[in-house]
Amino acid sequence: MATQMEFVPNQHATEAVTAHVIWMTTGLGCDGDSVAMTSATSPSLEDIITGAIPGMPRVVVHTPVLAFENGAEFMQAWYDAEAGKLDPFVLIVEGSIPNEHLSGEGHWAGMGVNPDNGQPITTNEWVDRLAPKAAAVVAIGTCATYGGIPAMANNPTGAMGMCDYLGWDWKSSAGLPIINIPGCPAQPDNMTETLMYLVFALAGMAPPPELDEAHRPTWLFGRTVREGCNRAGFAEQGQFATEYGDDPRCLVKLGCKGPVVKCNVPVRGWQSGYGGCPNVGGICMACTMPGFPDKYMPFMDEDKWGAAASNFEKFVSGPLIRYFRHKNIDNKYDKEPEWRHNRPELTTGYAKRW
Repeated sequence: MATQMEFVPNQHATEAVTAHVIWMTTGLGCDGDSVAMTSATSPSLEDIITGAIPGMPRVVVHTPVLAFENGAEFMQAWYDAEAGKLDPFVLIVEGSIPNEHLSGEGHWAGMGVNPDNGQPITTNEWVDRLAPKAAAVVAIGTCATYGGIPAMANNPTGAMGMCDYLGWDWKSSAGLPIINIPGCPAQPDNMTETLMYLVFALAGMAPPPELDEAHRPTWLFGRTVREGCNRAGFAEQGQFATEYGDDPRCLVKLGCKGPVVKCNVPVRGWQSGYGGCPNVGGICMACTMPGFPDKYMPFMDEDKWGAAASNFEKFVSGPLIRYFRHKNIDNKYDKEPEWRHNRPELTTGYAKRW
């Protein structure tokens, strides 16, 4: 079911709009999403920031991974956003949000220095300052969306995703819920495409993105890996790989979580339409799911329900499907029509009309 929202487009939509993006990489993460986004092609990050997309408002991205500014000069955009000088702006958070109530006298993560006391400004404080004033908040990568690896059981930081930090019912100043783009890292084009749609929406030129119950864009995460996998047909026929590199058969018996994971990588590929876990022989480890990684470990062990389903397909339905399908192919579809021959008469039922 799609997330309901009351969307308020930018008041100056008819005027030239410049959308600023404040991209925080100071959550508990590895900057992998920022690095991955540099390989996006549909659209590319260059297309977005250079204005190459027809009709798209101007976009200015402030991110430490790509910035040539540094120190106080770079941090000025954060203060300007807080002061309302960059409206409308999109707050993007990469990396999970630590629980600073558990940090004792220190802090888990921060960015910039408070001029009053010379202490780092924590990631939590920046989110508290900027989120209420942002036109939209986007969590990128599974760490930022659902906590990811830093939020595994027994972690000392109390790490969590943006929806757990701000609340799952939280809305931005434009009435938008938090938008989650999971992945470890997120697929590059998923990031740039969502950002493009979001900027058009904030300018009043498109509807807001439709989200599922986990706040993922439905057009990107609406079907499972199995439903988009080029190996899915082998599973239907009960044909499963028993070792890596064992033909292009279904990988469920090697631990692939594709039947229960919502992800579009098998369809979209990783870069320029190529790559992606099952496409190149790797199992799906469920990195786009809210329960990752705890609910899917050990990654390479076969799930008991997946084993039951695969055994049913292998020994019951699969052989029957293969037998009748190939019999149908051999007897009907793998033959030319009977009228194609070198004989003087026609056998297509054609009748002269003169």
